[in-house]
Amino acid sequence: MKKSFNKTTLSLAMVGIIANMGTAAAQQTAATNTANDDMEVIEIKSFRGSLIRAKDLKRDAMVSRDSILAEDIADFPDLNLADSLQRVPGITITREAGEGRQISLRGLGPDFTRVQVNGMEAMGTSASPMDAKGGVSRSRSFDFNVFASELFNRIDVYKTYSADQEEGGIGGTVGLYTAKPFDYDGLKGAVSVRGGYNDNSEETDPRMAGLLSNTWGNFGALVSVAYSERNTTEFGTNTTRWRQEGGKVAADPTDTELQAELDSGELWFPRGHRSSLWNNEQKRLGITAALQYKPNDDVSVTLDIMHANLENNQNEHHSAVKDNSVVNALEWVENNGQKEVVFADYADATWRNENSQRYNESTFDQYTLTLDWSLTSALSVSALIGTSSSDFDQPEVIKTNIHAQEKVNILTDFRNDRFYGESSSPDFDVTDIAGFETKDIYLQEDYITNDFDNAKVDFTYLIGDTGELTFGANYKKFENSSYQLTQSNAQNIATANTGNLVLSPELTEVFTQHPDASWIQSDLSALLAFYDLDGYRIDASEITANDKSPVTEETIALYTQYGWETEVAGKPLRVSAGLRYFETEITAAGTSDGLDVETSRTYSDVLPALNLVYELTDDFIWRFGASKNVTRPSLGAVSYNVSVSQTSGDAITSVTMGNPTLEPFESTNLDTAVEWYFEEVGYVAAALFYKDIDNFIVNTTTEVVYSSLGLPAELLPVDKTVDSIFYLQRPQNMDASTIKGVELTFSRDLDFLPAPFDNLGVIANYTYSDGDALYRNIYGIEGNDQKKPFTGLSKDSYNFTLYYEEDNWGARVSAAYRSPYITGASSSGDQDESGYHSTTYVDFSAFYQITDNIKVSLEGINLTDEIEELYSDSHDRAYNTTTSGSTYMLGVTAQF
Repeated sequence: MKKSFNKTTLSLAMVGIIANMGTAAAQQTAATNTANDDMEVIEIKSFRGSLIRAKDLKRDAMVSRDSILAEDIADFPDLNLADSLQRVPGITITREAGEGRQISLRGLGPDFTRVQVNGMEAMGTSASPMDAKGGVSRSRSFDFNVFASELFNRIDVYKTYSADQEEGGIGGTVGLYTAKPFDYDGLKGAVSVRGGYNDNSEETDPRMAGLLSNTWGNFGALVSVAYSERNTTEFGTNTTRWRQEGGKVAADPTDTELQAELDSGELWFPRGHRSSLWNNEQKRLGITAALQYKPNDDVSVTLDIMHANLENNQNEHHSAVKDNSVVNALEWVENNGQKEVVFADYADATWRNENSQRYNESTFDQYTLTLDWSLTSALSVSALIGTSSSDFDQPEVIKTNIHAQEKVNILTDFRNDRFYGESSSPDFDVTDIAGFETKDIYLQEDYITNDFDNAKVDFTYLIGDTGELTFGANYKKFENSSYQLTQSNAQNIATANTGNLVLSPELTEVFTQHPDASWIQSDLSALLAFYDLDGYRIDASEITANDKSPVTEETIALYTQYGWETEVAGKPLRVSAGLRYFETEITAAGTSDGLDVETSRTYSDVLPALNLVYELTDDFIWRFGASKNVTRPSLGAVSYNVSVSQTSGDAITSVTMGNPTLEPFESTNLDTAVEWYFEEVGYVAAALFYKDIDNFIVNTTTEVVYSSLGLPAELLPVDKTVDSIFYLQRPQNMDASTIKGVELTFSRDLDFLPAPFDNLGVIANYTYSDGDALYRNIYGIEGNDQKKPFTGLSKDSYNFTLYYEEDNWGARVSAAYRSPYITGASSSGDQDESGYHSTTYVDFSAFYQITDNIKVSLEGINLTDEIEELYSDSHDRAYNTTTSGSTYMLGVTAQF
């Protein structure tokens, strides 16, 4: 197959199909466009109404599917789409300052879930100011905090696979859909204004949304806008991991017992306990527009335009204990056979106070043209062509450290709470400039670009009474690039005129926002102005295209699927069987032997899928699915991304680099479910799932000579040569693994209760997932291999909602629980893994319908101010503990 011909031909053909079919449709007789003026339109509103419609969509689907409709998204206490999705069985989310960011589906992490926006695969990229929460990452995961929930009126979650779905999501596929003008009957308008208050930030934030839609005969137009500001404060304490530190000495040379303990090498100390706080001023803007042309009931042509922008102005503040090698006294507790220091009195230690500011912006733009046309009573076609871009720009990261010149006594105490330590100096004022000096100024910039081009066409042909043949093709091109600029010696620029770094009262401030402690820090604005660094940008003139480690993926796919209905034992059986063929060419650019290089490779596969739906009774159905699917490696893994540690001395330096030859994950999937539907909103469902995953990607560490890597000598640390030994850390396809689990779902009105409790209703679901992977070189290159759970897998998760609804008012409370999960295994000597403890988030929502068109709402998010505890090592030691506060929102919505 000659790709240069076929891919271009396919794209042009699809454009031609849409253009020609749209012209032909417009020429059809207007007689088919009769207005049904006498038809009664029944619009189901309210939370219960959305549950009824979502249940019907689930029941009629050939695959395992859950949907959230507009009322769910608008009326749940949700800040964004991830918060809404956490209530779907099998979905768990990660949070950033209390707001949902990424999702895991059935135990598989965010990289394994494919996200589509208006039928087109898309990427949304943002970042975290916390390295412990991912920092700036180059993955395939979708950051849902880029989008406001008000922009969408439907979310579909597909947990099983069929041949008409695009490949790529072993975990599943999430489809996001914005409103269309013909979703409404004529003129439709809505305005929502809300104010939010967070008890950590103590700020009041606006949130506004509006929609205007109208139809004029065959043509319709819609525009929606959502804007919000959000001030968040997340604070707590962290340790930056724990370590068996040698070289510590007793302050009293005669204390031989203490010295013997310090020399034993058995004590685990926090590397540097610190109090920490993160602030973020966030602005989010979303705009959608839809132009729709429906010359008759058989044809619809829609142009969707979407823009989303997320701006973050972040600042962080830390006060840390350093140079704690001299010990007056300590206490330790036994932790699973290890001695963990929970109290230490350090002599001759120092304080280091760090603060930083960063600005970043995520921008998403998408243009999609779709055509749906019933050519005859038996043949219909659907076509799409679109393009999208998702860019992350972080042009400003400015960090400075000041440290105490004076050696002082510092107490670090974890005895009251192993996950919330406190540090203090009885005889030293940490808020006084005396004794402090500026240590360094650090600058950083980060840039990531993602571009998607999609084109696809699908045909459906009805055969006989029940047969349905679908077939089609699609082409997509994905381009990604990323680069980072750093300047760790910014003080050299700053001191060009002054000769040295200085610290004076006008360049400092006392930070008092943390509830546990206050400390002196640099006043960044004054410091940058003093050193003429305000607005300074790192020189990027020597950055080449290959320095951005670009990756390009081009995929062409063909599929065919046949579905029919028959009877078995007198009961209806629906069957769908299909095959999907895809071929992907991946191109990665980078550096080898000091030269810019570009490599290309192609892989392909055939993916079969079989789905059965057997109606045992009118209300009781059984589902079965068997399929094969793939997930492509993360973008950072397949790029020529290279990082050389600058470790000097006798220590072996590490080199981290990507691997463009990686194969995709492959999964054979088996799913079965039974579902019982009753009453309007009632149903009970139980599902089992099993995935056998091959080509599992693990990070390996091997010893190599630097010259064998083909990297330029300019990347070497100052005291290393091309003949030095390095640790090469690189992803490889190594293993096979499995994941399995069960989902249980229950929903019903409690109308059997006596009034007024008969207006109560319950929605509950529980998911159990289990899956292990083999992680290499735990505790370093001389460590061992260990089996641990998949990254992001919580074995247990549940959601519970209790709602009450009258004609003109309603309320509900929801709880979302996820059990502990690991964020990754480590080849560091400090820890074998890190992860989060279990969490339960409780939200509340209530509304009162003042008139048919005006509604007042009250929402509470994270009512219990849940503590997030990141642990270090399988011995469960404190890493990072934070709270983000509760948020309350009062709003009014008007419709016309």
